[in-house]
Amino acid sequence: MRKRYSAASLMRPSRMPLYNTIMYLNKVFLYGNLTRDPELKALPSGSNVANFGMATNRTYKDKNGQKQETTEFHNVVAFGRTAEVIAQYCKKGRPIFVEGRLQTRTWEGKEDGKKQYRTEIIVDNFQFGADGGKGSSTGGQTASHEQPAPSEGEAIKYPDEEINPEDIPF
Repeated sequence: MRKRYSAASLMRPSRMPLYNTIMYLNKVFLYGNLTRDPELKALPSGSNVANFGMATNRTYKDKNGQKQETTEFHNVVAFGRTAEVIAQYCKKGRPIFVEGRLQTRTWEGKEDGKKQYRTEIIVDNFQFGADGGKGSSTGGQTASHEQPAPSEGEAIKYPDEEINPEDIPF
């Protein structure tokens, strides 16, 4: 059982725990739109990696009270099965929620030999965003089996026969 400390007992140094806990945090949560289609590649190890860009918007009021909007662009990298799923179902413009961590890569430039840097978000988890009913497989077009919504002047046509609750299979 864990020992509990009251606020008063923590004020006295003699009652402080012997260990010192320092916690570092590298966590990113983003909800935005893809700026380009994910690019799926295979690593030499056989694992897959997907690179894609995301854009996030921020709306705020400036010192004059005027509404302003800024857009930030992010480089995102996913590995393994996550990379495969994102590459298969996500396309440019589609919203996505990404949970991950920041990581900066460095390398020597090919032309000038200067050290290059790129900060990326490494995906730990993700969720597909709400796409307004557009769907990813139809490319934003409505499917042919859907019926258009009736206009205000049209009445909804209901079946003439009564529905027996026992006929419902669930």
